[in-house]
Amino acid sequence: MTDLSNRFFAGALCFFAGGVGVAVYMGQTQDFTLRPVHAHLNLLGWVSFFLYGAFHRFFPEAASWRLSQAHFWTALIGLPPFMVGLGLLVSGRPDLGLPIMLPGEALTVLSVALFLTVGFRALRGRRAPRAVAMPAE
Repeated sequence: MTDLSNRFFAGALCFFAGGVGVAVYMGQTQDFTLRPVHAHLNLLGWVSFFLYGAFHRFFPEAASWRLSQAHFWTALIGLPPFMVGLGLLVSGRPDLGLPIMLPGEALTVLSVALFLTVGFRALRGRRAPRAVAMPAE
């Protein structure tokens, strides 16, 4: 099932665009206050979502599990408010940032825990391939 994998890849591309957008903004303004947002968008968004998509290509049977679907939705729903809240927090607005950031952060942490569960479950269900002898020349 590549549908889940493709959804993760699409999310990765969107978060990559967001990370690049933050980088361009910082470069244009020479204000690097949003550096933590840029780093988190790239790592938790672009890189992690891409790796989640690759995982589900390598373990396609896991894509049909409810835990995998829950992982996708908690990751996708949690990261944007986490980033908006973090941006407000580092910009000096903790009164606005924390109430937005904390629920998003909690969902993001939950999504990581779900992925760890899915990952270990998928590994447990798959045996290592047997070594194949190379023919003598």
